[in-house]
Amino acid sequence: MKLRPLGDTGVRLSALGLGALSFGTDINEADAALVIDHCLDAGVNHVDCADIYGGGRAESVLGQLLHSSARRDRLVVSTKVSFPTGRGANEGGSSRLHLTRAVDASLRRLQTDRIDLLYLHRFDTRAALDDQLRALDDLVQAGKIVYPAASNFAAWQVAKALGRCEQRGWARFAAIQPMYNLIKRQAEVELLPMAQSERLGVICYGPLAGGVLSGKYVGAEASGRFVEDPMYLARYRGIDANRVAAGLVDLARQAGAHPATLAVAWAAAQPGVTSVLVGGRSLEQLAPSLAAGQTDFSDDLLAAVSALTPQPPPANDRNEERR
Repeated sequence: MKLRPLGDTGVRLSALGLGALSFGTDINEADAALVIDHCLDAGVNHVDCADIYGGGRAESVLGQLLHSSARRDRLVVSTKVSFPTGRGANEGGSSRLHLTRAVDASLRRLQTDRIDLLYLHRFDTRAALDDQLRALDDLVQAGKIVYPAASNFAAWQVAKALGRCEQRGWARFAAIQPMYNLIKRQAEVELLPMAQSERLGVICYGPLAGGVLSGKYVGAEASGRFVEDPMYLARYRGIDANRVAAGLVDLARQAGAHPATLAVAWAAAQPGVTSVLVGGRSLEQLAPSLAAGQTDFSDDLLAAVSALTPQPPPANDRNEERR
């Protein structure tokens, strides 16, 4: 599997990464071990988690599996903090208080001495940005995290944070983690160009759009999280996702590939993208996504897949100036 630079850190990540969202819930520890080892054999070298996944169970299962140094030393491990982890007034957000507590809790669950890549899971408007960034820098200085990063931030929020870190001499974000797939292409407008300009790694999540781009709903009544989970209903409201999926299925049939393989490979092929997170409840479900790591798009196929959805307008909304 191809390796790509994580911004200007000198770290190289595989073009695909493993998302551990389902660990401890849909995937038990034994099956999770099979998934991790299969991914390692395929060339994947990083795994992503968050403290809210499964109420902390995902980190705990991942920690049990990383307790083997043979696995830990081969993986860049990331996790995320900021969403509420309890009902207390201070059990969420990106305040110095919560960040310090949350990182210590994640380290215990992950059974590791450091978090390689720690994302702020969302932009916190309540805590002073300087205090958040200084807290991250302190965690870097303490050796508890290696690189800070940002997930679900807008481009201006990332740029503002980078500017403050430059002024203060604090550890800057090494990467961003946006949602990005063939249906949700907003990242192309400012996030991806900004990341390229500022030499940030881009690790995308959601390449299958809640599973719809796997083609499993085409010609059948949709079920599962794409139509049952309120978060996914809100995320994809007003989008004719099945029309896009049907077109992707046709192109995949012509190319002799699985639709999920094309969807993941398309995201991984976009300028500025470092790596794409994939996952599954079993090796069988993971296999088509993982195959994208060995897929080379022809220019014609890449263009055909891209044409299934409109390219979003440029940031200044002047389509005539697009190059």
